[in-house]
Formats: sequence, structure tokens, C-alpha cells
Amino acid sequence: MSEVKKVSVRIGEHDLVLETGKIAKQANGAVYAHYAGSAVIATVCCGSAPSEPLDYVPLQVEYNEKYYAAGKIPGGFLKRESRPKDKEILVSRLIDRPMRPLFDKAFGREIQIVPTVVSSDQSNTPDIIAMVAASAAVTISDIPFAGPVAAVRIALIGDQYVVNPTFQQIGQAKLDIVVAGTMDGITMVEGGAKEVSEEVMLTAIDTAKPVISELCKVQLELQKIAGKEKLPVMEIKEDLSWMTPVREAAYPLIKEASFVKGKMNRYAALDAAKEKINAQFADLIAEEQKRAGQVAGMFDDLEYTILRKSILDDGLRTDGRTVEQIRPITCEVGLLARTHGSALFTRGETQSLAVTTLGTTSDEQMFDTIDGEKSYSSFMLHYNFPPYSVGETGRLTTGRREIGHGHLAQRALEAVVPPKDKFPYTIRVVSEIMESNGSSSMASVCGGCLSLMDAGVPIRKPVAGIAMGLITEGADYSRYVVLSDILGEEDHLGDMDFKVAGTEDGITAFQMDIKIAGVTSEIMSKALQQAKRGRMHILGIMKDTLAAPRAEISEYAPKILTLKVEEDKIGAVIGTGGKTIKGIAQQSGAEVNIDDDGTVTIFGRNNASAQLAKDLVKSIVEEPEVGRIYQGTVKRIMDFGAFIEILPGKEGLCHISKLAKTRVNNVNDVLTLGQVVPVKLIEIDRMGRLNLSYIDAITDQEQKK
Repeated sequence: MSEVKKVSVRIGEHDLVLETGKIAKQANGAVYAHYAGSAVIATVCCGSAPSEPLDYVPLQVEYNEKYYAAGKIPGGFLKRESRPKDKEILVSRLIDRPMRPLFDKAFGREIQIVPTVVSSDQSNTPDIIAMVAASAAVTISDIPFAGPVAAVRIALIGDQYVVNPTFQQIGQAKLDIVVAGTMDGITMVEGGAKEVSEEVMLTAIDTAKPVISELCKVQLELQKIAGKEKLPVMEIKEDLSWMTPVREAAYPLIKEASFVKGKMNRYAALDAAKEKINAQFADLIAEEQKRAGQVAGMFDDLEYTILRKSILDDGLRTDGRTVEQIRPITCEVGLLARTHGSALFTRGETQSLAVTTLGTTSDEQMFDTIDGEKSYSSFMLHYNFPPYSVGETGRLTTGRREIGHGHLAQRALEAVVPPKDKFPYTIRVVSEIMESNGSSSMASVCGGCLSLMDAGVPIRKPVAGIAMGLITEGADYSRYVVLSDILGEEDHLGDMDFKVAGTEDGITAFQMDIKIAGVTSEIMSKALQQAKRGRMHILGIMKDTLAAPRAEISEYAPKILTLKVEEDKIGAVIGTGGKTIKGIAQQSGAEVNIDDDGTVTIFGRNNASAQLAKDLVKSIVEEPEVGRIYQGTVKRIMDFGAFIEILPGKEGLCHISKLAKTRVNNVNDVLTLGQVVPVKLIEIDRMGRLNLSYIDAITDQEQKK
């Protein structure tokens, strides 16, 4: 049996321990990481041999949580873990994003990282443990890796920044972010906040830096005592001198095409330029089969160089904007007649059709995870990215990108959505991306906010989002330009994708991916301040369209009414075996729920349905009131009068003398069995008996007319 190698480091209130050599020894690298009562086994494997040279890293990250980790059995019909939950997909993305740039494309083998949560104390978050364990497994493996990387969660509770907070502490936090990086600097930040300032965000990131450094150091210690020799990277030495005339001829054509206005027009111009060069040098390119691919790579390099040079030297972008200029924005609300709320938000060539639907408590999203007891959410945002949004064909699926972008937009809006006790609706926002050329997730924030207001959801403040970019030059990044409202190609060819959403008063969601090491605090501060100016500009345009939530919700939305009954009347509302409350629901068409404290919540398909159910509940619990007119039902007819039910289970006598102003010889001449008639309660005698008058009720009603 191989020797177990172990290292540890103190993080927060506990030691994070990394072990290898006991579990999953056939993997290229495996680490068992545990922190307090939570533990993760992270493994990494790669293909047995290199494939053809690739222009991307074939990396898969499959974070998964086992229910047994928390002593639970999966809910539902199938009693085993199946498709990944949204949370597992989101954590897989958190692990993937800071690690992917550190693998060499020339390695040419598939790589799969599988962090598995095997123990959860339901107090300490396993995702951070998994991120560190995944990096440690790759670091000690034989797979080439320019790491290690590490991650830490920072929460702001009161005025204190807490490292790796517990679930309970996160619930109390004003800010909750995950920060990842290397020994050289921060490479990823993601999280949400309750309108914190840019300065608070920067301080939180600075708090994470020394912890990340310690976590990287401990991984290097483990590598020293247990690391494997790294596999070779394919060395590709090519004589590309033949390409010099091709490059010289292509440069002016690619440069001209790169500044054609309009995404599709620009793409067409670039394609035409490439076709012209391929035709001009067809014989030279055909001399070797691989030259066509090399020329395609050369075109990409030229676009990269031209775009970055134009921005750094001239402050000019491919669509003609300056570095801080926002694309033209248009907003429209209420464009879908039968939805509860809708908005069309267009920024340049990115467009989101956002739709809000209001539902009842039965529509809440249930989460069954290992983090604790089952939980429910009354607010959700779903993001769809159909292939036609970029002019392509493809399958309509929900992939990891859709889950991640939707989560970011939901986090941005959650901070302003009213609590359930003040707005007892379940809220679903769907963002359909109609066009895309840069930051459709931030368009979803803006469109989603407008659709919420159009639906009459009383959000506290409007929220807008913007995506920022970065172009740098030099080893020390002393020369740089921050870009506002980036295009898709600026995201692809730039050094940073930086999304910030918030209100006029602060940040509510934050996501940053950096492709270079060692971005300075100066650059981050400038990017945040520039993002704030852009956010204010967008909020101004949104407010010109719809300044505040509509006063009333849509007539097509379900109506929710509440009332409170005395606790000793709860049984009367429910009835034997639930007979009474079921009868109310059947008669009114509304859903009726009653809590242990006597709170009755009524969900009606429309206002009339909800109001009828409310009246029926009130009729059960209210006491008869002398002088009030009731709509009563004739239950029994006697020679001396009629017994009429004015409230459920409460009958009164309408004496024959109270049926008309003139003498009545037969009660049946005026009333029939089962007839609903207005009657006035004129007396409750000493025995508690109810005396009613039909003629007084008729007289009172006529006088009111």
C-alpha cells in the first residue's frame, strides 16, 4: 500500500487538509480534501495519447454532490443521483473558469476533473473545498498545468469581512463572493451583494488575496512530496516563412474588414477578405495539407492584433465607438398582451425579450440538496439562448452556459425583489435572447427588471447591468484600456470579461474572468468606476421608459388575498376532514390555505374568484351583526314564518309578520324553499336566537337607491 502524503493549512476557524495516496490511485491525480465535517474527493484523468493539435483545451469539470454525504436519500421516484442539479453545474463552471486558461492547448489530450462531495456537515460550503481540491489534484498529477489556483469565499457581515463563512453566516451577509486566483493574482470573482459600493467590493477582493496565496503554497508543498513528473507537451516547430507574403497581403484587407459597421456585415466582409487571400495564394497553400489550417490561424492572429492595436493606439473599436461609449439602447414594455409583464431591451445588436409570470405558492421552486433541509424559492429567472440569436441553426437545449447566465441575472435582481410576506406571489422571469453580440446576461438583467415593473412587482429600485473588457500591453500591463459595453469579439480577443449589475446605490451582482495574471488594484478600480458610469447611463434610459412599477398587477395574473382569523376558528374554516375548506375552493374556484397562526391565503384565478372565497371564509368566522343585511337561504318554511341561513350554520327566524307591509296569510306566497333573499338581522334575543326581517331589508335597499 502506497504511503499517504498529507499537508494542511489554517483557513478561517478550521484546517483544510489535503491528502493523496490512499483513494483513487489509478487516476492521474487524486486528492482527498476535508475541512471540518465536509470532504471532497477530486480526481483528474487525461487521454492516453495526444490527438491532433487543437485550438482549445478539451476540458470537462464534473462537480457532483452525493446525498449520502449529508445522510440523506434522494427525493422523488428515482432513489439515485441522476442528471446534474443547477448548483452542481454552477460549481463546475466556478472550477472550470480559473483553471482552463492554465492548461496548454499543445498538450492535445482530453482532461476530465471530477470533484465529488462525500461528506457534508451542512455548515461549511463544499464548493470552495472542491475548487482547491481540483487544483491540487491537477497540480500533483502528470498533466502539465501552469497552476496551482485556489479559491476562497468572502462575506461581509456587518462591517467585518469573513473568510469561508458558514451557510448561516452567508444568510446574514451583505456581500457574498467567491474569489479565485494564482500566486500571481486574481483571475476570477463571482458573487452577489445587497447594494454595496465599489470600494467595498475591492476591499473584499483584497481580503481574499493572501488567503489564496497560502492555499497555492500548500498545494505546491503537496506537489513536492507527492507530485508526478509531467507528461510532455507536443512541440510543434513549423517553418512558417512561406506565409510572409500571405500575411503582408492579408493585413490591409483584414484591417479594412474589421471596421465594417454591423456584426453580420463585418463577418461577411472578413469572410470575403479571407476568400480573396485564399484564392490569391491557392497554389502556395495547396502545397501542404496543413497550410489551410495555418492560414486560418493567421487570420485570427491578425484580427487579434488589429483590434487590440486600434484600441490601445487610437481608442477606436471595431464598431466605431470610443472606449467608454455605450451602444444605442431602446426599451419597450407591455408588448405582449396576455402575459403578466413583458419588456424588450435592445442594446446595439444584443436583444432580450423578458417576460414575467406571477404564480402562487404551489408554483415555488423546491431545492433538495445536501446543504440542509429542503428549501423553496419564490423568485426564479430562466435564460434561453436559441441558435437563431446569432444567425445559426442548432438544437434548442439548456446547457451550462444558459444555467450560468440565468443564475447571474437572477442574483442581480434578487436584491430588489420584495420579500414573500409583502408580495406573496411566486415570480418567474424568462429572458429569451433574440439577438446576441456581447453580454446577453446583462441585457437579461435590464429586460428582466423592466418586465418585473411592467407586471406590477413592487421592486425596491431598478437594476441595470453592463459588461466591461480590458486590453493590455507589456509584461507589467502598464499600458491598458478598459472597455465599456463590450462586443462578442472584444470578449473573445480581450483580456477580461467583467460584468457588474446594480442599482443607483450599489452593486447587486458581480462576475469577473481574467485571462492574464496579476491584474492590479488600479485596473480593477478603474474598471469598477467606469462600469458605474455606464450603469447610471443605462438606468436613466430604462427610467425614461418606465420609472416605477405599475400600481396594479395584470388583470390576467392570479389574485392573492389574505385575512386573519382567530385561532379558535381555524377548525371551523377547515371543517371535518377538510370538508369546509374544500367546499370553499370548489364553490369559488380559488385555492385556499390556512396557517397555524390563523393566516388565510387565497389564490384566485381572477379577482372575483378570490373575493368570493374571502367572503365565504369571513362568513364562517364572523359573528352575526344586528342591523346588517345578509343574503340568506330559505332552509325551512313553517306556518308562522321561515328559517333562513344567513351564515354557514347560523339560521334565524323571519316571522310571517316581517315578510311584507301588508298581512301575509301564507309564507309560501312570498318565499320558496332554497330561495336566496336579503334579510336584516333586527335582534339577537337573550337566548341567542336570531330574528330577521325580509321587509326591512327590502325597504333599506330601496331607500339607498
